Amino acid sequence: MQTIPRAALVLGLAGVLPFLWGALTVISDPLAMWSQGAFGARFTGPYVQLFYGAVILSFMSGVLWGFAARATGSRAAVGYALSVLPALWVFFTTGGGAEAAGTALIAGYIGLLVLDWQFWRWSLAPEWWMRLRVLLTALVVICLSVHLIV
Repeated sequence: MQTIPRAALVLGLAGVLPFLWGALTVISDPLAMWSQGAFGARFTGPYVQLFYGAVILSFMSGVLWGFAARATGSRAAVGYALSVLPALWVFFTTGGGAEAAGTALIAGYIGLLVLDWQFWRWSLAPEWWMRLRVLLTALVVICLSVHLIV
């Protein structure tokens, strides 16, 4: 069993920081006020999570497209079709306010994990892929859930 490459793990965890920052500014009013003054409302509370979450979910479509490019025949066609689903999900579901968009992103990240598993099962993703994706997805979903329960 391969371990997650250090660079992939460190960069993946660094990618969780905007989600964590958003969650922290939701649960701490003093931190939220400081963040708004220092960075603006877009980088505070659920807004940073929703914007960044939409960007990253769309980015993951590109990652899956890269995996699909390793396939051949009908599996490649199915892979390409599946790879565009996260970006389309973001486009069609993240309007309508912070609560609806947050809920849609949570569903999108859980759906992405299913797609990750399928590409991994087809041996198109690295052996360590699912260990990384389960960890990152759990952290992202927890962070996105904060503004829905607070």
